[in-house]
Amino acid sequence: MTSMNSAKSYIEHHQERFLDELIELLKIPSISADSKYKDDVIKTADVIKTSLEKAGCDIVEICETPGYPIVYGEKIIDPNLPTILVYGHYDVQPPDPLDLWDSPPFEPVIKKTDLHPNGAIFARGSCDDKGQMYMHVKALEYMTSTNQLPCNVKFMIEGEEEVGSESLGWFVERNQDKLANDVILISDTGMIANDIPSITTGLRGLSYVEVEVTGPNRDLHSGLYGGAVANPINVLAKMIASLHDENNHITIPGFYDEVEELTSEERAKMAEAPFSKDAYTQALDIEDVYGEAGYTTNERNSIRPTLDVNGIWGGYIGEGAKTVIASKAFAKISMRLVPNQDWERITELFQKHFTNIAPKGVTVEVKPHHGGQAYVTPIDSIGYQAASKAYEKTFGKVPIPQRSGGSIPIVALFEKELKSKTILMGFGLDSDAIHSPNEHFGIWNYLKGIETIPQFYHYFTEMSK
Repeated sequence: MTSMNSAKSYIEHHQERFLDELIELLKIPSISADSKYKDDVIKTADVIKTSLEKAGCDIVEICETPGYPIVYGEKIIDPNLPTILVYGHYDVQPPDPLDLWDSPPFEPVIKKTDLHPNGAIFARGSCDDKGQMYMHVKALEYMTSTNQLPCNVKFMIEGEEEVGSESLGWFVERNQDKLANDVILISDTGMIANDIPSITTGLRGLSYVEVEVTGPNRDLHSGLYGGAVANPINVLAKMIASLHDENNHITIPGFYDEVEELTSEERAKMAEAPFSKDAYTQALDIEDVYGEAGYTTNERNSIRPTLDVNGIWGGYIGEGAKTVIASKAFAKISMRLVPNQDWERITELFQKHFTNIAPKGVTVEVKPHHGGQAYVTPIDSIGYQAASKAYEKTFGKVPIPQRSGGSIPIVALFEKELKSKTILMGFGLDSDAIHSPNEHFGIWNYLKGIETIPQFYHYFTEMSK
């Protein structure tokens, strides 16, 4: 068994370097959604390759795909021992809106916060997922440097997670032997609190679409044509508003047909997780919570499906006034799905419904973007039990199993193609503002992850005998 004191000592000795390396990685704007940053995304892959080599991988490759490259690395010490496949991603979300950042998103700074009294790194990608991915690289360095790696390890770090991981499926299907493993380990989720460790056992699926409403063949003078011609922006707003009823129930026919309903016992177990409505609303600076009637906040954002508008635009939005009826209006819409809801079927249901509710005078186009299936991992697996023991060892508490509201669509793909279960060991907090301005990751969390991950390796190897 790896010594916890040994790990703490190693981390403490190398803490400054560990932070410096992450900060340098965070300076690179690896925004996969914006082609202007293509060179930066590719540069980041090269940096990850070098980091894996220095950490002790014997083989590291930049694997080309139809999109951005995947960095593959491995350290095989004995083919008869278990193999852990670590997945992560090096691309990040766009930082917009820039004016809401307290410091530039790609100029990392360390600041103390109420939840991170030891300081947190503020930068795009700090928590999602560069910081959490890099914990695994440093954990490998510790294990190889101290000769405490108990099993084989493989790394698969991609650059398209934030845009749907399209090339990852292509890569996995063509490299099943290369990626063969006994368990997949991912840190791209969070935990309840620094003093309340938790393991994510469920992820919601995703259907992401873009809609376009077209009215007249050009922008029109709102005085000459207002009231006589359908305004695509007005129409789009009404159509979107109609997608929820007065109980915030989604109105798309068939949307709930396959939704998994948890038993009262399961919901009672979920309710054991600590939750303060006052703290929740205060942290978000809102007056009250909001959502589907009949469910708690923790249920609404984990075991219930949702539909949200992620962006909406059309017409004139520049300075001053321009009185026009826009020819077109647009919106981006995401639907978070729960187990048994097939994302492709949900996309078709949305497409049909949204087209049907359009009034005469406009035409509607629904463009599917990407999606993925929901996932639930069993808590009686060796992988989960090993993770639980690892957290208990380093946190001094048994972690709480918790379903997440987020989506990692490739987890279901891994189970289908590689026949492997995935363990989600996240060390971020919900308050870390991922996908938002001022994203950050606690220094304590970063170092705690590096300390805890080697424990998982040893418990998993021990329990696999």
